[in-house]
Amino acid sequence: MSGLTSDDITTVGRITTIYGVKGWVKIYSHTEPMERILDYSPWLLKLNGQWQPVKISEGKKHGKGLVAKLAGVDDRDIARQYCGMDIAIETSLLPALGEGDFYWSQLEKLEVLTESGVKLGKVSHLIATGSNDVLVVKGKADSVDRRERLIPYLPDQVIKEINLEEGTIRVDWDPEF
Repeated sequence: MSGLTSDDITTVGRITTIYGVKGWVKIYSHTEPMERILDYSPWLLKLNGQWQPVKISEGKKHGKGLVAKLAGVDDRDIARQYCGMDIAIETSLLPALGEGDFYWSQLEKLEVLTESGVKLGKVSHLIATGSNDVLVVKGKADSVDRRERLIPYLPDQVIKEINLEEGTIRVDWDPEF
């Protein structure tokens, strides 16, 4: 697993905290539906700077979230060492997307430009609002300013072009907003 590059893996969630006394942990999932994260195996966790495969022995919905038991972890003190770790999988395990569809992880870190070429910043992350997703774009040193902008992810209306090779998203957006 140490030969994996950032292009080979996709972050699909995070271990947030321990749950109970028998080694269970709470999971925050980026997948849709959220339970899909439990279907991927193995999970990859960064241990000592290297991505390592970790299997889950059980996982289930609990309240509004998810809990999981990592294989071989039977104690809350051992489980605690995993808290705060991102959960990744090999990108090849993800379902193929249709034309014009993107995973959020593909959009994060892309440079956002207006149609006239004004740099607004980079995509920090996305937010699901229910009606449409929103790009959180943070200005940087070479941007028009250092502001954070919330730009609705509306293909054809606001999002005019996504070019993964160039690492850019072109938007119909007024820099004053």
